[in-house]
Parts: sequence; C-alpha cells; structure tokens
Amino acid sequence: MNDVTAAGLSTASQDEAELRAALLDSRQRWRDLVAIAADIAYETDEWGRFTFVTPDPVLGWPTATLIGKPAELLLAGGSAFNPFSVTAPVRRRRAWLRRADGSAALIAFAAVPLADTEGRIVGSRGMGVDWTQYDDLEGRVSASLRRGEVLEHILWRMGQEVLAPRMMQAALGALVNALGAEGAAVIDVRATLGARVVHRAGGGTDEVLAVVTSRLSEATRPVEEVAENGRPILLAICHTRFGDKAGIALWRLPEGRGWDHEDKLLINSAASLIRMVLEHEAIQQEMARQARTDPLTGLLNRRAFLEEIVRHMERLDREGQPGTLLFADLDGFKPVNDRLGHEVGDQVLMRTASMLRDAVRPTDLVARLGGDEFALWLNGADHMTAAERADYLCIELPRELRKIVGTGVPELGVSVGIATRQVGTLEPIDHLMHRADMAMYDVKRSGRGHWRVARE
Repeated sequence: MNDVTAAGLSTASQDEAELRAALLDSRQRWRDLVAIAADIAYETDEWGRFTFVTPDPVLGWPTATLIGKPAELLLAGGSAFNPFSVTAPVRRRRAWLRRADGSAALIAFAAVPLADTEGRIVGSRGMGVDWTQYDDLEGRVSASLRRGEVLEHILWRMGQEVLAPRMMQAALGALVNALGAEGAAVIDVRATLGARVVHRAGGGTDEVLAVVTSRLSEATRPVEEVAENGRPILLAICHTRFGDKAGIALWRLPEGRGWDHEDKLLINSAASLIRMVLEHEAIQQEMARQARTDPLTGLLNRRAFLEEIVRHMERLDREGQPGTLLFADLDGFKPVNDRLGHEVGDQVLMRTASMLRDAVRPTDLVARLGGDEFALWLNGADHMTAAERADYLCIELPRELRKIVGTGVPELGVSVGIATRQVGTLEPIDHLMHRADMAMYDVKRSGRGHWRVARE
C-alpha cells in the first residue's frame, strides 16, 4: 500500500467518524427537543410493540419496562383512538393513557405510520403532550371529556351484546379498565333476599366480595369510599324503576391509589347505565319466565315441562334411578265453566295447581299441559310411590274443589295415569307420555275418579 492510498483510507475513516458523530449529535438534539416539547415520544413495530420511547420515565413508567411490550397496554379504558397503530398521519388527536399510578392522562398526539420500501406499514412514530393538568379549567374540561368518552365506550361495549348478563359483563369490564381497578361487582341488596353478588368482573377474592356486599347493604349515600385492609373500595347505590335496590363496587389492589373526585363522578354516572342493564335483565328474566310458565297457575307450561323432564331423565340415567310420570285430568270441569263462569273455573284450576305442588317435592316437576290437564314428574320414584300420591289426590282434591263450586254442579274429581321409566330402559319421553296418557284415558273410560299404572 503506497502513501497516497493510506492517506485516502485515513481520510475516509475520519470522514466516517465525523459523520457518525454528527448523526449521534443530531439524534441527541432530536431527543432533547422531544423531551422539551413532548410528554411522550415513541416508535412501534408492525406488531404494535414499543421499539423506542422517551423521556425516561414516561407517565411514571420506566422506559426499560415498556420496550418490547404492546404499546396499547398504556391505553386507558374508554379511549377510542389508538395513537400507537395509525395508518395515516394524524395531528391533535386525543387519547387516554394510563399512568403508572393507575390514574389517566389525556394526551394530544401527532403520529405518522412507518412504511418499508414496498410501502407496507411496519410501525408508527409519534409524540404527545399531556393536556390533563394545563390549568384548573382545562383540567375540568379534560375530566369531563374523559367521563363522556368512558361512558360512550361503555355504551358501545354494551351495544355489542344482546343478552343482559353479557351487557353487564361488558359494562363492568370497561369500567374496571377505565378506572384502573382490580375488580368490580354488582350487588343485589334487596332486603327480601339479602345482599348477594349477581355480576362480577376482574380480580378479587371471596373475602373482598364479602366486604363489599356487607358495605353496600349498609350504604346510605349515593357514592361512598371505604378502605378494607389497605384496599381502596368505591361504592355506588342505584335504584331500578321496579323498586329494586342494587349497588356497584370497585376496588383497587392493597395500598393502591385512592379514589379521587373524578372517579366518584364517573362511577355515579356509570350507576345509571348499570341500572339500565339491571332493568333490561329483569325484563328479560320476566319474559323468559312467562315463556316457560302458565300465566294462570304459575306452573310450567308444556314446552318448559318437556325441556325440563328430558334434563331430569338424563341425570337419573347417570345416577341409575327411575322416574315416574303422572297425567292428571279433572273430571266434570266443563260444567263449572258453563254454569258458574270462567272466573270460578279459574279458581278451580289454581286450587288444583296448588294441591299438585303440595303433593310433590321441590325437586319434582309440575306442569299445566293445557285446559284442565296437568302433569307431574317424580324424580327417583317408582309406580308405588306415584300411586300413593295419586290416591291422595283422588281423595282430597274433590273435597277441596267442592268448597269452591258448592253443590250447583256435578262432583268434581281427577283421573290419573301413571307411567314409570325404569332404570336402564332409556325409554324416550314421547313413549313414556303416551303410556301415561293411555292409562289416564283407561281411567276415564272405566268410571273416572281413580288412578291406573300403565303397563311396561
């Protein structure tokens, strides 16, 4: 190598070193300017993970704990805009981020997507300024904006569901995220049933649920803050239009940040949404109950009886036990309606339903199949047990019904057909019902007012 070549290489190395130093200096100046002008600056990769974030710490988070993590972990609940995954340049777009202490910060972002040489988006770059604490007025405005956005987000989450229980889970989940809570629960605090948890979301032990249930039972103010074993708990009472009393409870981890004024305003507003879901749930439950019950007697209707009896039969098959079906049809009922009117006829049907309920255990099934036809299903009972119940009804029911109709109509009675489903037969429900029905009509043809067991 001659002296000219060596001199050229030396000059190139020096130029490269100077260029590298200039680039490093430029990058440091850029970082300094960003640190002065922004509360957060970042870059993400195509999977939305942080590859660069400054200053350190950012919103209380050490940057070392954020690199390589999904950037959306910083998003607070209720934020509809994700600044860490943009497909076009944006300016002055607001989003709520979660601080390390669990509070939320309203950040105004400017961001652009990052693209490779083929134009494919492979990440984003942006910076944001904290608007939350500009001044008291701006703080109140930003807090109001946050409440509105959180409630809008909760409503949106609820709107994705149809069934009330899933709507409630969506609402509670959004509320837990928005307030940085560990968990939340909706408590039914009606005095007639005692306080009980009806919905819950997030974490929390049974001990926590016991505490919030007890506290909500005693709460008198719309919103209350309490502490239990260092755990901040926020309670809110809501009343439905049906007169039911319920409450919402949110809790943070032990030694977590306490609840501020904005948190209390938010849960108070959220209580109205929770109340709406509870009312919707009550309506759905009542509609479901009406769809399954006979409106006059309150017994199961035919469809619900068939659904339930199949489930009972499957359980009895697993346990190796029999079950017995009884068909009961009133004798002489038509003259009651014709001579005394349908109001008296309804009284007869309701009294019959009451006696049928009293004749079986709570775990058995009783249904009104239609008109003056009823059915009973006895779990684990054979035809001997069923015959004892049928004999009781054939004797006692006419005496009770005579008290309602008097002597102006022929004697009321009941005809009962009995069919037992023996262990191991796997007899289908339609065949069992046919046998019970035929046994009942055999009673009708042979004088009425007694019972008969169907042949196997």
